[in-house]
Amino acid sequence: MARADGALSLEEIAGCPGWPGEDCIERKRVAVLECVEDIPCNPCEAACPAHAIAIGSPITNLPAIDGERCTGCSVCVAICPGLACFVVEKNHSADLAAVAMPYELLPLPEVGDTVRALDRGGRYLCPGEVVQVQRAKRFDKTAVITVTVEKRFVNHARSMEVSDRDQRP
Repeated sequence: MARADGALSLEEIAGCPGWPGEDCIERKRVAVLECVEDIPCNPCEAACPAHAIAIGSPITNLPAIDGERCTGCSVCVAICPGLACFVVEKNHSADLAAVAMPYELLPLPEVGDTVRALDRGGRYLCPGEVVQVQRAKRFDKTAVITVTVEKRFVNHARSMEVSDRDQRP
């Protein structure tokens, strides 16, 4: 159950079948499926090119991730209608982690932009730098923005706030 602020805790997420496990997160770029609602939905399973996501029958099952099969491609992030899929890379560099997250606002941030990394409840964590922007190729997909964050926030950064200086048309 979500806390009083409506956000799930890391403990709740880690108890779901979409959690690849801390050992997997430590070793590789991998998807984290923060889907906790028993609703009929399976676009992530159908879209995963590595067949690393399983929902099965009934379609209301929570998605399970096979962290070993996952390639961290971010297709699930773009296709998830609930914005519940993320890709984390704890060891992006010596000092930083990277989190690929869905982003549905305009204008899109650009590579090199500094953003404010936010947690599941919308609280500020740390500054982040946009390192990749995957624009939606179809109208029914979401853009995926990859942001670097302090390593300690790899399992917490799930949204971003673009600074006011980004007044691009």
